[in-house]
Amino acid sequence: MGSLDTNPMSFSALPGDKAAFEPLNPEDVRAYLHKAVDFISDYYTNIESMPVLPSVKPGTGRGTGGGVILGTTSEAMLVTLVAARDAALHRSGSVGVSNISCLVVYAANQTHSTFFKACRLAGFDPANIRSIPTGPETNYGLDPSKLLEVMQADANAGLVPTYVCATVGTTSSNAVDPVGAIADVAAMFNAWVHVDAAYAGSACICPEFRHHLDGVERVDSISMSPHKWLLTCLDCTCLYVRDAHRVSDSLETNPEYLKNDTTESGEVTDLKDMQVGVGRRFRGLKLWMVMRTYGTAKLQEHIRSDVAMAKMFEDFVHADERFEVVVPRNFALVCFRIKASGAITEEDADEANRVLMDNLNKTGKAYLAHTVVGDKFVLRFAVGSSLQEERHIRSAWDLIKKTTSSIMA
Repeated sequence: MGSLDTNPMSFSALPGDKAAFEPLNPEDVRAYLHKAVDFISDYYTNIESMPVLPSVKPGTGRGTGGGVILGTTSEAMLVTLVAARDAALHRSGSVGVSNISCLVVYAANQTHSTFFKACRLAGFDPANIRSIPTGPETNYGLDPSKLLEVMQADANAGLVPTYVCATVGTTSSNAVDPVGAIADVAAMFNAWVHVDAAYAGSACICPEFRHHLDGVERVDSISMSPHKWLLTCLDCTCLYVRDAHRVSDSLETNPEYLKNDTTESGEVTDLKDMQVGVGRRFRGLKLWMVMRTYGTAKLQEHIRSDVAMAKMFEDFVHADERFEVVVPRNFALVCFRIKASGAITEEDADEANRVLMDNLNKTGKAYLAHTVVGDKFVLRFAVGSSLQEERHIRSAWDLIKKTTSSIMA
């Protein structure tokens, strides 16, 4: 039967290998796809000679990580919200659903929209979802003092502060909430703390970015999505929880037809009890393949290369007096815009940026998305493709300058 190499890449992934990051070349892709097709075809040809059940025992392959692999960021948030909700109901002296109206959840106004969606799905009263304003004084990260003020006011009103979602790398601007300080505030109210590190969590495989997660040892759960910045195709989100029983106690289902010796042994985590659905795809295999293919050093080079190119673009923006960087860059996203100055009002600048974005995107040579930060219409330049090189960044900037000159003439 066809086989797949256990270490398919020809290059070294040792820490001492400082070669620039390179994705799989086309011939490697072709060769591995051929092997995969042969493997699948041989499997079906010889399927009758194979055992119906696998012979592996609990613990086989252990040592590849302690996370629970889920599907999407919204599912990860929903799972932790359900666990936090049930824990809070026990803590507030009742497990009845009538008491859910007293539970309150908190996040910054820069938090991903799936937070608010997951809160509704988990049954929280929309009136008890707190979206705390942020501003340039904290680079649009959540201010712990404001969080404390809001949580204390709720507690004084007889409500139960239940869940706080901190974000490391917000979608709009890559803002970073101070994880440790937020955990300290939440601990005063015994509230669950979840960290959404869906995008920027991947950067923390590099030591120089790990300070963004300072205090993470004091939170209850954290999620990151390798499909965002770790070369893994949609969808693959990793959820880590401090106390797995909080999740399984809330989501467990154990009908007779699903009982089996492996689960009953207690030596494994049955993922049907760690998520909303009972069955799911083997998403973890994709991440395992990426890790086996590239290794730590090459994945770090991928992150560092993207960050370096984003910094280069940020420097271009700073050097052109027509533009401004709206939020200091943390990772590989640059939030910039044509700035208001002289006869150009803020309203005029917003319209100029809309026109710039539309005209750039129509060329088919570059694509910019937008957001609104501090009431300003902001353009987002993201570096993340494994095929991007410095020449692409320079070309994009040249196109942006040319297009800007044409619309401001």
